[in-house]
Amino acid sequence: MSRTMDSGTSPARVRSTGSLSRRMIGIAALWIAVLLLGGGVALDRVLRDAVTRNFDDGMSYVLTAMIASAEIGPEGEVFFNRALADQRFLEPNSGLYYQISAPGHEDWRSRSLWDRALKLDTVHPAKDLRVYDSSQFPDESLRVMERTIMLPGSKVRWTFAVAQARASLDGQIRTLRSTLVESFALLGLGLFILATLQTFYGLRPLRAVRREIVRMRTGAKTRVTEPMPSEVLPMVEELNALLAHNESQAEEARAHAGNLAHALKTPLTVIMNAASAHAPDLDETVMREAMTMRRQVDHHLARARAVGRRGTAQARADVWPSLTAVERAIARLFPDARIDMDGDQSAVVRIERQDLDELLGNLIENAAKYGGGSVFATVRRTGEWVEIDVEDDGPGIPVADRERIFDRGVRLDTSKPGTGLGLAIVRDVAEIYGGTVELDESEDLGGLLVRLRLPPAG
Repeated sequence: MSRTMDSGTSPARVRSTGSLSRRMIGIAALWIAVLLLGGGVALDRVLRDAVTRNFDDGMSYVLTAMIASAEIGPEGEVFFNRALADQRFLEPNSGLYYQISAPGHEDWRSRSLWDRALKLDTVHPAKDLRVYDSSQFPDESLRVMERTIMLPGSKVRWTFAVAQARASLDGQIRTLRSTLVESFALLGLGLFILATLQTFYGLRPLRAVRREIVRMRTGAKTRVTEPMPSEVLPMVEELNALLAHNESQAEEARAHAGNLAHALKTPLTVIMNAASAHAPDLDETVMREAMTMRRQVDHHLARARAVGRRGTAQARADVWPSLTAVERAIARLFPDARIDMDGDQSAVVRIERQDLDELLGNLIENAAKYGGGSVFATVRRTGEWVEIDVEDDGPGIPVADRERIFDRGVRLDTSKPGTGLGLAIVRDVAEIYGGTVELDESEDLGGLLVRLRLPPAG
């Protein structure tokens, strides 16, 4: 359900893209699973090969001992000049067997084979050592190692083979894998719990920001003041700056409304008193006071428009196109005035184009209206400012009146039409954008010089 704001409007709905916590935990769990699975498979292979290699080394030792002890008897048979040390060769079906075979000769088998025999390839025997798994015994899987050599005093190639049941090897591998699975499962669970705790703890400052915003919405606080981590602090500072900016704009709006109400109160009172008394000069009184109210409304509307547009962070305007457009408009209003321009044509200021046009229009119109016919505008960049000088060849303004001329409705020359709001609006709008306006005497034309300073656009 949507909450209803005090103003009667509902807050804008923001589409959720899912839980950030679940997303972070899911990514961590997937990455942990991939790493543990890959590491477990690799470690299983390494340890399995090591156990198998150790198992084969034992068989190789026995095979080497057999070959070293083997001799050829008087009738060409093979016998051992010393008995093999492992007693399992003497126990039937003990799981450890040997066999010596050659074409045309009876197999010599260990007693442990009893009535069974190993199937060896004595017709096309390999010259190198062969190790392989065999299932020739239905009830017993074997690991077989064999080598074919020619013993001294014999022209026959004898195949020596040692076979051992895989039960002990497979048991070691199963134990190893069980230990790996349990260890990696426990490790994965620990890492998942760690990732979960890290996620909830890491996102804790965001929940703190939310609580602070709730307190601000309910009026308990006006700023986020709780200490924050350095990663979240810039966002909190920007939030506080935005709140301060909104409060400043709201305060300015209240001040403008109060000023406008106060400014209109007196003219309305005069009109009402004149109407109640049936004053004979009621028409003149209404016209005079209506003009006063119009000046006040125009002034405050100009300020309100500038304040509203100032909230745009990307406000920027090219000075030269604005100056050119204003020059063409003023030239049509005052065809006898000569307006010249010079300076930096690439200057850009941090102000909305409409407000820049209004500033320049007021300055150049005043120069053309009250000057002697010559107006000169100069644009230049000086350090942290873009300066726009507007000069005329008129009588100028005495030093004593230069501050008073910025007051609303003040006109030093009442012989020409006007509201007396031009310079007041220029100063107010310029200050809203962080600029300044100064009056001085023109050294070249001898009249008034108005210097408008505005911050450059980055």
